[in-house]
Amino acid sequence: MNAPAARTPGTADVVVIAKEPLPGRVKTRLTPAYTPAEAAALAEASLRDTLAAVAAAPAGRRTLALDGAPGPWLPRGFAVIAQRGAGLDERLAAAFADAWAGRPLVLVGMDTPQATPALLARAARGLGRCDAVVGPAADGGFWLLGLRRPDARLLRGVPMSRSYTGAVLLARLRAARLRVGFLPRLTDVDTPGDARAVAAAAPGGRFAGALRALHARAVPA
Repeated sequence: MNAPAARTPGTADVVVIAKEPLPGRVKTRLTPAYTPAEAAALAEASLRDTLAAVAAAPAGRRTLALDGAPGPWLPRGFAVIAQRGAGLDERLAAAFADAWAGRPLVLVGMDTPQATPALLARAARGLGRCDAVVGPAADGGFWLLGLRRPDARLLRGVPMSRSYTGAVLLARLRAARLRVGFLPRLTDVDTPGDARAVAAAAPGGRFAGALRALHARAVPA
């Protein structure tokens, strides 16, 4: 486990929730367009981009809530905690609870490698004015959730991976009378079409490079 980085006053902590990028366990919706090994390589590239953005953002404590074991893709400066819970709603709630150190906390997934340090900094600043910050996803979910004070009741029972996931979450936040701020809508990498769109949005990232390399190998000489 890597030691956490020193906190910069006035910034939020950040937790990344991710799966170990192993063939057959990640990005299964990318197959059969890509093999399980290729899908895992794309997942690793996406995770590397996400962790690099978090490392470069003006964050306090940086945590990786991981399903699996750390690998060489993990940069220095991250504390690692194991995910716990059955469904994704429970795992998100647990990640907030386990990573929270009494400061505003931003949670981001591994599926939006186009997310930048500037967007993460914007989320942290938003928690200075709002109780919650949401980054909506194009599929109806959310790619980021920031909370000034985590509360498991906001997430447990929210149906995940649905076109209305974000709407249900927003209703929970508003029912709790929280002031909510928003970030730009981003596309999660779930399908081959998503992968192409995300690579086009961030052509200089590891994810885009990995996708280009796979397509180059597929072209006959």
